[in-house]
Amino acid sequence: MLPWLLCAVLSVAVLALIVKLLLLQNSLDEIGRQLGERLASDTNNPIFLSSRDPHARRLAAELNTHLKELRRQRQRYENGDRELKEAVTNVSHDLRTPLTAICGYLELLGKGDKTPEQARYLALIADRTEAMKLLTEELLRCSVALSAQEDLRLEPVDLSAAVEEAVASFYGALVEGGIVPSVSLWPARVVRNLDRAALSRVLGNLLNNALKYSGGDLDVMLEEDGTITLSNAAPGLDEVQVGRLFDRFYTVESAQPSTGLGLSIARSLTERMGGTIAARFEGGRLYVALYFPETS
Repeated sequence: MLPWLLCAVLSVAVLALIVKLLLLQNSLDEIGRQLGERLASDTNNPIFLSSRDPHARRLAAELNTHLKELRRQRQRYENGDRELKEAVTNVSHDLRTPLTAICGYLELLGKGDKTPEQARYLALIADRTEAMKLLTEELLRCSVALSAQEDLRLEPVDLSAAVEEAVASFYGALVEGGIVPSVSLWPARVVRNLDRAALSRVLGNLLNNALKYSGGDLDVMLEEDGTITLSNAAPGLDEVQVGRLFDRFYTVESAQPSTGLGLSIARSLTERMGGTIAARFEGGRLYVALYFPETS
């Protein structure tokens, strides 16, 4: 009789343990699912549990505390980021008027009689003023390019057509710079959901970058997987400089006058459209690869 009683007690204990483990597993699955939902959306809703298990409820409470702090930090970052963009936009607008006036006065001064020394100083002032105008315009464009992601209008875009249009628009400037581009496109259509204007801006910035650093050639290739690669001889670059090309405001001294914002804007727009962009220096050549994965 006693052995049977012990077996019955053990069976009940094992059954209770299995039920408790199943309930705990269900609670953890519930926490995991809700945690993913809270992290993916901007919501103040805490994690709720149907289970009465004290350990699971303590875990949920601890996670809710961290989620609340994470939301606070996110709001603080977004507010600061928005204020910074607004400040950059306002400063860019404010600088336009005096710079335009300075350019006008410089043009008037240039028409009068000048000594060689005065002419040299005026040329230096005009050159620095033009650099300021360029920086002001790029700051304004940068603030626009980094504006809210919902401004992008995604639609099916034929990458072959986009590359052809971009190269055609830069063809005159490339030839004038002694560069005859070689374009190789995948024969079939490669379509991705992208913002047409943003893609045009990215390709334009990459071609403008080629104008600055090319040693006299430019190869543009579109592959089947949506990778667009621009490569050219770059005798004025090295691996360290190439590693910093996408840094905001970074410029290479040997390059043409630049604000250092073009490639930074290209990277930001590319990432916002779900793509990636990277540069490498190999065998004296600069390779910039732009990749847009196929989305369902």
